Amino acid sequence: MKNRSSVLPMTLITVGALLLSGCAAAGNAAGSADRQGGDPVAGGDLVIARSAGATSVDLTTVHNNNSIFVADQIMEPLFMGTDDGKEVKPWPAEGYEVSDDLLTYTVTLRDDVTFSNGDPMTADDVKFSIEATTKTADTGGWGYLNEGIDTITVIDDTTVQIMVKYPWSPFIAVLSLFSNAIVPANYGGVSAEEFYEAPVGTGPFAWGEWKKGQSLKLVKNENYWQKGKPYLDSVTWTVVPDVNTRKLQLQGGQIDIDEAPDWSSFSSLENTPGIVATAFKSTLISHVAFNQLSKPFDDVHVRRAIAFAIDREALIDAVLFGNGTPANSLLNPGSPYYDKDVKGPTYDIEKAKAELAMSSVPDGFSTSISISSGNTEQASNAQIIQSELAEIGIDMEIKPLEPTATRQAVQSGDFDMTLTGWTMDMPDPDHWTTFAVDPDGGAKSDYTSYNNPEVIALNKAAQRENDPKKRAELYTELQQITGDDAFLAYLYYSPYAWATTDKVNDFFVTPLGNYHLEDVYKSE
Repeated sequence: MKNRSSVLPMTLITVGALLLSGCAAAGNAAGSADRQGGDPVAGGDLVIARSAGATSVDLTTVHNNNSIFVADQIMEPLFMGTDDGKEVKPWPAEGYEVSDDLLTYTVTLRDDVTFSNGDPMTADDVKFSIEATTKTADTGGWGYLNEGIDTITVIDDTTVQIMVKYPWSPFIAVLSLFSNAIVPANYGGVSAEEFYEAPVGTGPFAWGEWKKGQSLKLVKNENYWQKGKPYLDSVTWTVVPDVNTRKLQLQGGQIDIDEAPDWSSFSSLENTPGIVATAFKSTLISHVAFNQLSKPFDDVHVRRAIAFAIDREALIDAVLFGNGTPANSLLNPGSPYYDKDVKGPTYDIEKAKAELAMSSVPDGFSTSISISSGNTEQASNAQIIQSELAEIGIDMEIKPLEPTATRQAVQSGDFDMTLTGWTMDMPDPDHWTTFAVDPDGGAKSDYTSYNNPEVIALNKAAQRENDPKKRAELYTELQQITGDDAFLAYLYYSPYAWATTDKVNDFFVTPLGNYHLEDVYKSE
């Protein structure tokens, strides 16, 4: 890998060139599947089964991957993350230039990109789309990540000029984020609500049919700008909450892909004729989140006590069947600027007891953890953590809720503790760190209400630092302080588990969690 800043000198970056968004660290140790070769076959309908369905296809505001990974098959950003999840490349954009003072970006668009309805994509659409996303900053959307944008000016149909408020290291990576996907200007003459009932984009698939809670179908975009793609006629995501049912459907050929099979059956799937089970490299971190508005989680000693009481190796062995590594940092090893030497809380029962003794509840307390019903990984983790916390005098009730209800409870602050995680969606740590540690970063610090002015200042300084070495130093300090504050109890880093039939070709999940279904085809 080349170590250079994501902000380049006054040079046009053409299609095929890769732009590094920071010092890339090594990926997760788990393996990933090699792409299957062969001549693609056109036609066929792909069926993907998952535990929960999409909740929205408005990429400017939706905060769950079940929605995002569907919607980004319809709508695309100007730039796209590479297969290794560490760089970005031009997509509907052809390239860009940046001024010597690093404040003016001139982005050139491809002239052959159309929306699925046949209308050409122009600079007017780009300006409208990015500005529409930016406006969601105060309403719970992803607009906070666009905070460095000052003005957007249309030069001509294929050229847009974007002024930033200050030299801003994550900028090109931000333009690769799903939330900055391009939609028709003024939503094609309808309201935003009407538009997202059947959205139009430049992606490989177009709107089909949505039976909420059951299935969502997309159909081939006949006007896709990558000529000859997609190969599939349609893709359908079906909701099958029970992991064993999904496994049986895969083995029986009723579905083509099982999203997130449980690790207990992963090895058996690997050895099942006609099934391909793959652990893809990831940027996934799993953790316990504490609601600091719910006492006693405003007390750092309570949070540290819990973080020290959790045996991460036991979780990895019992829940992941060895497919993971203990987490030491807010960042994942697959993310730029991850520091392997940061010392986050690790399993130490004596330290856990000592921290609780220094807390506002030295004799222990009762609390609860909210998890999603049907999620076997969360259920197993919660049961083990429940037993471990009992050893230090904490009585933890497990509260399983329907996945949508769990999400709503967490977002509204109606929880004590919860099990959650994060997958990077762009190759720059700012995507996660701003969401996680800045109360104004879209989600009240990952819904924890964590508020440390020193950490917020470090995060903002890292955004504006274009020297990779200095930026790394800022992120190392941020990682250490957040670990000491234990606003999250980091659990483990793990790969993405997927299983397909052997008739599915070229299915590949990037470390950012997304997949390019325009490349997938089915063989007989």
